[in-house]
Amino acid sequence: MAEERQLELESVSERRFRDALARWPSGVTVVTARDGDEPVGMTAASFSSLSLDPPLVLVCVARDANSRGGLVNAPGFAVHILGSEQAAVSRQFAEPGPEKFEDYPDVSGPFDAPLLPFGVALLVCAHHSALDGGDHTILVGRVVHTELAGTDPLVHCNRGYWRISATT
Repeated sequence: MAEERQLELESVSERRFRDALARWPSGVTVVTARDGDEPVGMTAASFSSLSLDPPLVLVCVARDANSRGGLVNAPGFAVHILGSEQAAVSRQFAEPGPEKFEDYPDVSGPFDAPLLPFGVALLVCAHHSALDGGDHTILVGRVVHTELAGTDPLVHCNRGYWRISATT
């Protein structure tokens, strides 16, 4: 059997990595949960479907995010897929602190997760698992409820917000 040789290459710098990934367009979500009596939430572009059976999604939460503990330890959470007119919501939930919820009615769904107006879809998830992802925690949820709306999604690419339109 031939001996496999593994190349020993250094990782790219954080700046180069960020610059490269900034060019990857992604949808924008706000993820919310309840930490005791306090609502917690954050903007997340690192969101993806994971499995159809069971229906699982994942969201990556920075280990130093203020809302990390509340999101990871909650029995469930809500994922709000934002619409093209919701860039201000994305910016608001990118900031730390519970005051970002002050502009919204106190409406809770399953798992007492705060529910916000959403533009494209809402997914309510039961906590499935939390996995190590380097400087992030990969939060996996089992989707237990969805709601859909009929607007275009908000897209983030190259450090800016964009609207997409379908081509035929």
